[in-house]
Amino acid sequence: AEPAQSERNQLSQSGTSSVRAEPAQSEQQINKPNRSSTQAPTTMSTAEVTIGVLALQGAFEEHQERLERLDGVKTVQVRTPADLASIDGIVLPGGESTAMGLIGSHDGTWDALKKFISGSSEQSEGGQKGKPAWGTCAGMVLLSDRCVGTSAVIEDGQSLIGGLDVLVCRNYFGSQISSFELSTPCPPLEGRTSSKEEGGNDAYPGVFIRAPAILNAGPDVQVLGRVLATPCRQAAVVLRELDRKIQAGEEVVKMGVVDALVRESKGGEGKKMYVDVGADESGMGTGADDDGIEEEKNDGNVLTENSLHLPGAASCGGREVICAVRKNNILCTAFHPELTNDLRWHEYFVGFVRESKLGGV
Repeated sequence: AEPAQSERNQLSQSGTSSVRAEPAQSEQQINKPNRSSTQAPTTMSTAEVTIGVLALQGAFEEHQERLERLDGVKTVQVRTPADLASIDGIVLPGGESTAMGLIGSHDGTWDALKKFISGSSEQSEGGQKGKPAWGTCAGMVLLSDRCVGTSAVIEDGQSLIGGLDVLVCRNYFGSQISSFELSTPCPPLEGRTSSKEEGGNDAYPGVFIRAPAILNAGPDVQVLGRVLATPCRQAAVVLRELDRKIQAGEEVVKMGVVDALVRESKGGEGKKMYVDVGADESGMGTGADDDGIEEEKNDGNVLTENSLHLPGAASCGGREVICAVRKNNILCTAFHPELTNDLRWHEYFVGFVRESKLGGV
């Protein structure tokens, strides 16, 4: 979800330092003519990269500001397919996933992004490989292969870019009033430089604004973080319907929102209330996965002591949901790192953009 202007104004503009590796000169460098004897070769920590930020809607400026605090990083706003030509990776920001989908799917941007992220079909014969992409909040929805709780008023519910084998539930935690900050697992240390000393493995301040959650992930997806949280009443009804479809043997790729209101007529006046989904109906009270996909769990990636029961939450109890994942060149977080002064997730993404540019990812 896109942050309010008041939230943006509260952000500090202070910078952060980076450690730049300076390798010793080789004999070949010293003897090579027409080259400064002090010039060091490009390394993982010094390679300059240009990162695009999808600027159709949402918190793209906040991502640009955070990324440009890091050494050797330039950013550009991406609005058309032509803007993808000069960048080494892309960030899909939080905002309104339906609005982004409506714009991007009508001017060729979505098709260009799919090719940019997945690479050319001739990759095995020397074609271009996919470049790094990071989706935050709405961007995570866009990069998912499967999504439930999609809009009821948009044709086909939600236009997805895909590429990541996950099932996402839109607005899992509830509406704007149910936004919150919660300690979440930090990104892996690999690929990070300065924050190995600044923050290290300390918990990360996750800002969730009308956030989605990943219900399950495919076997090749690396789970980087989980939280224990109760879904909102609307999401609980969607999940109950999803469970019914799976139990009936249906393969769910997209599923729209489900009517979660009970309407009663009393004395000529209409009364509305939410359907109450209990733990006995949803099976979520145990925290077990009821979506038919087994996944390996790593207790180090879930902070269960910070379980949530937010305003508007259902009475079905909490379940463990995924808030951060990576698969090869695709990274996704359900929260908004661009709304904090902690740069560890941005630094992590820049690390594997550099790795990709140097031929590693």
